[in-house]
Amino acid sequence: MEAYWLSILGVLALCLLSVLLAVYSGSSKGFAGMLSGPVIPADDDNRLYRIDRVHMNSVEALAPFVVPAVLAMMVGVGPATLATLVWLHLATRLVHLAIYLRGGNAAKGGNIRTILYVSGALVTLALIVVTGWAAAV
Repeated sequence: MEAYWLSILGVLALCLLSVLLAVYSGSSKGFAGMLSGPVIPADDDNRLYRIDRVHMNSVEALAPFVVPAVLAMMVGVGPATLATLVWLHLATRLVHLAIYLRGGNAAKGGNIRTILYVSGALVTLALIVVTGWAAAV
C-alpha cells in the first residue's frame, strides 16, 4: 500500500471535503435559523440552497469514486495512474464547489458547473474501467 500514498491522501482529502461541507451546510442553516433538511426555495440564486446542494453533490460523488479507488489499490492498478485519476477528480470537485458557491450564471445548471460535474463522473467511469481491467487480467 505504500506505493499508493498519494492516492490515499487524495481519497482522504475527498472524504474530508465532504465532512467539511456537511459542517458548513449545517452551520449555515443554523445561523439562518433554518431546520435541517431541504432548503426552500430550491433556487440557484438562494445561497443556502447552493451550500446545501454542493454538500449533497459531494456526498453523491463520494461513494462511487472511493469504492473503485480502494478496489484499484487491491487489484494493483498502477500507482501513478490511480494518483492521476484521484487528484484529477479532487481538482474537478474543488472547482465545481467554488463555482457553485460563488453563484451567478456559472453556477446555474447547464453551464460550467454541469460540465465540471459530468467531468468528475467521467473520471469516475475511467477509474471503474481501469480497475475492472486490472482485476480481469
